[in-house]
Amino acid sequence: MKRIRRRPAAPGRSSGTSRNYFVLATLLIPVVVILIAFQPDEPPVVSSTNPYDGAPPIRLASLEDLPPPPPALERVIEVGEGDTLDGILRDGGLEPAEIVQIADGLTDIFDPRRLRIGEQLRFAYDADDRVDAVTLRVRGWGEIVGSREGTNFRVEAKEAVKWSRDVLVEATIDTTLYDALIAAEASPALIDSLYEVFQWDIDFFRLQRGDWFRFVVERQFAGEEPSGWGRIDGALFHHQGVTYEAFRGEGPGEVEGWYTRTGSPVRKQFLKAPLKAPRITSGYTKRRFHPVLKTWRPHLAIDYGAPTGTPVMTTASGVVTFVGRGRGEGNYVRVRHNLKTETYYLHLSRFADGIRKGTKVEQGDVIGYVGATGLATAPHLDYRVRQDGRFINPLELRSVTPDPLSGRQLATFLASVEKLLPVLDRPVEPGDELEGTHLASIATR
Repeated sequence: MKRIRRRPAAPGRSSGTSRNYFVLATLLIPVVVILIAFQPDEPPVVSSTNPYDGAPPIRLASLEDLPPPPPALERVIEVGEGDTLDGILRDGGLEPAEIVQIADGLTDIFDPRRLRIGEQLRFAYDADDRVDAVTLRVRGWGEIVGSREGTNFRVEAKEAVKWSRDVLVEATIDTTLYDALIAAEASPALIDSLYEVFQWDIDFFRLQRGDWFRFVVERQFAGEEPSGWGRIDGALFHHQGVTYEAFRGEGPGEVEGWYTRTGSPVRKQFLKAPLKAPRITSGYTKRRFHPVLKTWRPHLAIDYGAPTGTPVMTTASGVVTFVGRGRGEGNYVRVRHNLKTETYYLHLSRFADGIRKGTKVEQGDVIGYVGATGLATAPHLDYRVRQDGRFINPLELRSVTPDPLSGRQLATFLASVEKLLPVLDRPVEPGDELEGTHLASIATR
């Protein structure tokens, strides 16, 4: 009879292990039953932050297998130096025939030559990556939109809403009036406006460091963008220790002019100078070495250096008594203002249109242009004043002030000035620095 041999137990295990497992399983059965019995009716909701839970395995693809990117829906091209409208439209993706349609439609509304650096053209695209619309945003004006309609483009203007508000501009002069206006976030074009306000009292060539100005001016907007500057309503200008003031008002004959806060006219019979912001190159003197004749002789005038072609204004209203040429004077004009006073304007390059003997001129009218005719070594204006038969220093010429406002005109004027005084009359001590770059709204129109 064959005898069956038992396999020896594995190291570390006994022959009673099977019996142990059986006993353990028997004990766990009630626990499992109890857990099952206490499960809720609905399975618990399990949330996961892993987006790949349950996703199929990811297959690495080559670049050729990837789908093409979606077309760009919008693109903005900013006008740069040397850019043309046609070139920008081509860069935006328009076909030649479409460019012609857009350009023709634009020129009916806007001169493409007025495109300025920094202005933007916005291109919108459809699902086929075709240009669906082109929008030209014109700073300070609005928008011009070209929209696709089938194979054509319809161009229409969307002009922005125009509005304005009064702002306060103020600064202290450190170098030049130009730099001071830039520091005050204002336009250099306001130099002309300031000259028109204070041309009877201030020689703008003699501005000094520490002079300051403060004025209320209309700021113009198109939509949300600034579009320009309007008129000055009131101003203070501190120059060489004296503070000059001027407020816009309506005088006799409903003619606007400049007045002090009490209604006295700022306007004088004579302007301080016949040029805007002039540069004095030679003063009035009884003894000067003549640069052409090379001899000492009187210089009974003020010489203002300026480029050829600079407009020359008559300093007071009057009648032209001479237009012609002299040996030393070159081309010159003489104007009589009253029985006692005449002014002379020498070395002109040419005369203004319509200026001839007997012409009536108003203060500030252009009568000629700076030149270097006659005995002159460089372009300049020789300005002379003859009073009671003799030449006097033009800088010492006394002006007659017109009559002040009165009655209803004065009452209306004072009411308008009262609104500006709280803003313009803040205390300023000598040497104090103003806020410089301050530009604050004081009213909304």
